[in-house]
Amino acid sequence: MQRVLEPEVMDTWEEAVEYDAMDFTEVNTAFAQRAVELGPKSARILDVGTGTARIPIAIAQMRPSWQITAIDLSKNMLLIGARNVEASGLQAKIKLELVDAKKMPYENEYFDMVISNSIVHHLPDPLPFFQEVKRVLKPNGALLIRDLIRPTDEATMDALVADIGAEYNAHQKKLFRDSLNAAFTLDEIKQLVEASGLEGVQVYKSSARHWSVERASQER
Repeated sequence: MQRVLEPEVMDTWEEAVEYDAMDFTEVNTAFAQRAVELGPKSARILDVGTGTARIPIAIAQMRPSWQITAIDLSKNMLLIGARNVEASGLQAKIKLELVDAKKMPYENEYFDMVISNSIVHHLPDPLPFFQEVKRVLKPNGALLIRDLIRPTDEATMDALVADIGAEYNAHQKKLFRDSLNAAFTLDEIKQLVEASGLEGVQVYKSSARHWSVERASQER
């Protein structure tokens, strides 16, 4: 199947509200747990494409010693994220910033770990993002990037959409289908990682619908 782009930024208030209302608890918790497994005991963390900040909240509850900078290019996502962070009482642990993942303002080798969940399929060309991740991450720093895998055919696509659950309405299922259409294959991600210069990382299919790029911290 050919890749079909979707908008890079979900920036209307309605889109942000509907996105935050979708129940990603299981997926977000699994991502947060894996980040904790890969990361050091205490660290400066960057979450790229944080959306409404559900993942950094889950991580901060598991790792109170971590300081998390969470960035997104959607003002409305960050507005809802700020409400979520405040409601969780984690303002001292999570800092939200409006930043373009393809051109970050941070110093070279600034972060001990970079994490990102479901940003890559939004990018027309993800290579600048991967290059920026390499630049701001300390040498051999921990890494966890995860996103959807583009299905090989319509039958697989239909099965994946049907499998997300009856609690999702028709519009939410369409959003998921659009995201699958915009996603990359595992081979395409391997090529992007290699082109970015990231080394010592594992790129693999981590679920029926996800790929992951991982590197464990050497300071655990």
